[in-house]
Amino acid sequence: MTPLPHVWLPILAAAVLVFVATAVIHMVLPIHKGDYRKLPDEDGVLDALRRHGVGAGQYMFPCPSSMADMATPAMLAKYQRGPVGTLTVRPAGPMRMGPALLQWFTFCLVASACTAYLTGLARAPGAADVFRVAAAAATPAYAFASVSDSIWRGVSWTTTAKFVFDGLVCAVVTGAAFAWLWPAA
Repeated sequence: MTPLPHVWLPILAAAVLVFVATAVIHMVLPIHKGDYRKLPDEDGVLDALRRHGVGAGQYMFPCPSSMADMATPAMLAKYQRGPVGTLTVRPAGPMRMGPALLQWFTFCLVASACTAYLTGLARAPGAADVFRVAAAAATPAYAFASVSDSIWRGVSWTTTAKFVFDGLVCAVVTGAAFAWLWPAA
């Protein structure tokens, strides 16, 4: 067993390296270029949303008022007529990348700390196969986080597959950082 305070350096290094790897994936590589499509008549749709006072939040449409309402003829007709979906609306104004990047880095630190905890339970200082354990421990946090979006929110499985690939890259980077900086015996 390796105590968590002894692996602060791999935790920090993994978080930094994952942060850099995802920046490269999203800003340099074209893999995510087609993840979102533009709405037809975007200006008209946005005008309608503003006119109806749609503010920041998550919306479902059509949205039944109860489980029983889901089976009513009126709601079933709405489902058949379409569109059916979810909508996430952010606060008005330009996207603020600073807070989002800080939250992402914080998530990377937490994922690395959880990876360190699990790897530390399984491997002692000086262990030779830290990469395998750390990469496996990091995989759920990074690679499977977006799967539920395809299941419940209708995000295309192609988009989710790309995010799973990104997550596997993050898990490998995390495993490499842990193998590189794991404390000696």
